[in-house]
Amino acid sequence: MHPTATFPLLALRCPWWTRRVLSLQRSVTRRHVIMAWTCSGESNTALVENMAKNGLITDERVKDAFVKVDRAHYAPVRPYEDSPQSIGHRATISAPHMHAAAVEHMLPYLVPTGTCPRRILDVGSGSGYLTHILAELSGPDSLVVGLEHIVELRDLGSRNMSRSEDGQRLLAEGRVKFCVGDGRLGWIEASASSSPDGSNSWDAIHVGASAREVHPELIRQLKAPGCMFIPVDDDSYGDSQHVWKIEKDQQGQVTQKRLFGVRYVPLTDAPRP
Repeated sequence: MHPTATFPLLALRCPWWTRRVLSLQRSVTRRHVIMAWTCSGESNTALVENMAKNGLITDERVKDAFVKVDRAHYAPVRPYEDSPQSIGHRATISAPHMHAAAVEHMLPYLVPTGTCPRRILDVGSGSGYLTHILAELSGPDSLVVGLEHIVELRDLGSRNMSRSEDGQRLLAEGRVKFCVGDGRLGWIEASASSSPDGSNSWDAIHVGASAREVHPELIRQLKAPGCMFIPVDDDSYGDSQHVWKIEKDQQGQVTQKRLFGVRYVPLTDAPRP
């Protein structure tokens, strides 16, 4: 479940003057082709403003959450560059525009509704950056769990989040937890942190690594209604991948929508010692 550098295949393989044409051929929306050369900034606020100007962030609630969470607490170098970076253990922190895409696609399932507190699972939480943003969006009494299959990455997320007063508060209040487990199996939280209705299901599940399939247990743990943002391999080699938006309606019916091409590391077992 390594978190990963997640950005369109076009940006890796095509010269800039062909990207717009090929993006139409591969059904990649233009706003996800805009990359580091247009969105990077000199500060966290500038980075977020640039993503908003380029249509990568369209909702003010998303913009506010990204402004509150300083990426410098999570990215080891050049934190305000819209590009992925290594965080060790063969893992990366994704480019900010990809985190923005995930949040915007899941937004109705992230923000408070006035009824039940939100429960959100971040599989492959890595640096903890997106986990923190999800917590800022989900409101009081919510629970966001960052799940990693490597102890060191779990500890990294918690340590990074503790670098800000807001992060320390969210951890102290129990609104954010970092855990170790197999993300393909989801996560069953202790009953004390379950929903008011007694369920252990999730309003939203974000997966930060490419799965060979949409794992049944993740769908089972999704609330009705609920939403999952997950990259899935197009073939057995994992050379081609697309992000899928999986939604479960009030009646439990599941629909899937392919969004855009990406390049993620695989959702796998933890490395052996």
